[in-house]
Amino acid sequence: MSPKETSSGGRPRSDGPFTPARIAMAVVAVLTLVLIFENTRQVRIRLIIPEVTMPLYLALLATTLLGGACGYYAATRRRA
Repeated sequence: MSPKETSSGGRPRSDGPFTPARIAMAVVAVLTLVLIFENTRQVRIRLIIPEVTMPLYLALLATTLLGGACGYYAATRRRA
């Protein structure tokens, strides 16, 4: 067997369409779509002074992105 046909464990590599990583990403994508479709109602959010109305999934997305940005910033500061 050539090195391209085996992985480090000696088993053949699975380069087919259904690898564990692809299955996991498909599951995450489906769960994300379910979250979006289940949370489409409008919510009012107070931002210190203004009050905005937006779909709940957008508010959750904005919160997730802000949290990820804060976590990334804290991680890069810790390494430096």
